[in-house]
This record gives sequence, structure tokens and C-alpha cells, in this order.
Amino acid sequence: MSPPRRRAAVIFTGGTISMRLDPVAGGNVPSLSGAEILARTRGLEAIADIVPIDLGRTPASHFTFEGLFEIAAAIRAAQADPAIDGVVLVQGTDVIEETAFFWDLLLDDPTPVVVTGALRSASEPDDDGPVNLRDAVACAVDPQLRGEGVVVVLAGSIDAADDVTKTHATALDTFRSLNDGPLGRVGGAGTRGGGRADSRSGVVVARRRGLRRHVAATSAADRVRLITAHVAMDGSLLDAAVAAGADGLVVEATGAGNTTGALLDAGARAMDRGIPIVLVTRCPAGGAGTGYAFRGGGATWVRAGAMLAGTLTGPKARIALALGLGAGLGRDELAELLRGPVGAGANG
Repeated sequence: MSPPRRRAAVIFTGGTISMRLDPVAGGNVPSLSGAEILARTRGLEAIADIVPIDLGRTPASHFTFEGLFEIAAAIRAAQADPAIDGVVLVQGTDVIEETAFFWDLLLDDPTPVVVTGALRSASEPDDDGPVNLRDAVACAVDPQLRGEGVVVVLAGSIDAADDVTKTHATALDTFRSLNDGPLGRVGGAGTRGGGRADSRSGVVVARRRGLRRHVAATSAADRVRLITAHVAMDGSLLDAAVAAGADGLVVEATGAGNTTGALLDAGARAMDRGIPIVLVTRCPAGGAGTGYAFRGGGATWVRAGAMLAGTLTGPKARIALALGLGAGLGRDELAELLRGPVGAGANG
């Protein structure tokens, strides 16, 4: 007796996967509907039955918090359908590391959610959209990924939303988990520790995520600003953000959490006014800490009231802080959310 058919909801929002070259505009522009993208993706019928949900053709760089909450509602509705085994979210890759983490923080249903897209438009003969969509559907309906939260699947790699980072502007294998490594592969190549494969999908899971951050938010603070520290920096940029009405700030410090003394002074003034500040590293991996106690060192930021965020990058820490503030969390609750649960791996 053959196994029952699996079913995936595929939510289309646009992105490079939906674009074609427009000679008049001089570049790629949104062109394809969800139905047209599905028609270009061969082999889906062998993996699962598809329930398409078309939410338009929005470039990822145009997303708003309001729009992300609307997409979250569409994901929740699909997860609530007992006939759906998994959900795929198709979007532009520019901000996948932020949007996937946004939904990862909000969603608590164990039904898999897989975010995917493309680096090459549909006009290019070797575009990667169809294979990425096929892989994403295979992951979404694979029971191994139940309870693993939101994952990102491109170029055959399965990556957790809280660690994945876009490391190259255009490379097909741009998405990497620089702290913990991928959760697995589609097809099994390159996984650590062997992993377990599902014979029907080719999905190999090499490790589990463990505990994750979660926040029950229905809104997000719009004015959480991200400031990157650099050589010879004063505090004027941070002061300007405060003067412009910042709800909170994320400071991407150099190295393990260090800045100039002038930037620390500006940060201390902001925190004295009740504005929360999160300290992270501007490095692509690792985290800020309290190893250095000179003026502007990480220890002095924490003593002044800054919160640490494990190995979350600046953009991810901004998402967590914005949602935490939107949920009305106090300082201690914000610090707990940003720090992450004990036992959450490198991000905890």
C-alpha cells in the first residue's frame, strides 16, 4: 500500500524568483504570479500536493512590519489546516535572515515552515528558483522537521532562522549558519554527523535546534535603529537617533563587543533616558561579551545597562528587540528574550 500523499501550502510574496529582465527598465522587475512559478517548477507532483496562496509580488527590500505580521497570519492559517503537512514561504532573498527570524519568534505551531527564494531571475537560463522551491517543499512535508521552527532552504542547505546569514550578495550558496552549521541538506550531501534521511524526500537532518526564542507580539516597535561601530567614531550618530525618537538601539560593536569611549558615553546617555540598547558584534559570527573592561569595552557597555544577544547578528537582534518592545516586555524580559533560552546552542 502506498503512503498517503503529503500536502504543502506554498505562500508566494514575490522576490527574484518572480522576476524577469525588463529591457526598458534596465533590470529585473516583478513579473510572475505564484501559478506561473509553480508551472516552471517540474517534479513537485512527485513530492506533494500543492495548495498555492498568492500574496503578490513585493520585493523583499520593501517589506514592512505590518506586512510581515500579515504574512505570519497567512502562515498560521495554513498551519491550522489539519490537511497541511508543511508551509513554504517564497520571498526575495535580500532580508530572508530577518524575516525568517521574525516568523520564528512569533510562530509556535510545530508544522514546518520553510522560507526560500532565488538568487537568479527567471530570465536566466540557469536560474535557481525551481530547484530551491522543489527542495523547500520536500523539507516542508518531511516529518523530521516538525517542531524545528522556521528554517531557510536554498542551494540544498537547511538552516535555522536564528543563525542563518546571507554571506554573499549574489552567490547561490550565500546562506550559511556561521555559528552552529546547517541543520541538514536536501539530498544528504555535506551534512555533519551522518544524520537521518527520509527515503521519500531526500531530506537529511544532521542535528536538532533545541530550545528557541519566542515572543507573543501583535505589533513591533518601528523605530529600533541599528548603528555600526567603526574606527574614529564619536557619539553623534547615536545621539541623532535618540533625538529622532528611537524606540531602541542595537549597537554593532567591533570584535567581541568594543567601541570608542565616545560611543559608549552616547549610549549611556540614551540608556539613562530609558532607551534600551542591545550590544552585538559586527563580525559575521560570534557574539559580544564582557571580556574587555577598558572604556568602551563590552564590560563597560553592560555595566552601563546594555543587553547582550548571544550570537544574534545586528539585524536579527533588531527584529527581536522590535518585537519585544511591541509585546510590551520590560527590561528583564527583553534581556531574557535577547539572550535566548539556556541550552539553545551558540545562540543561547
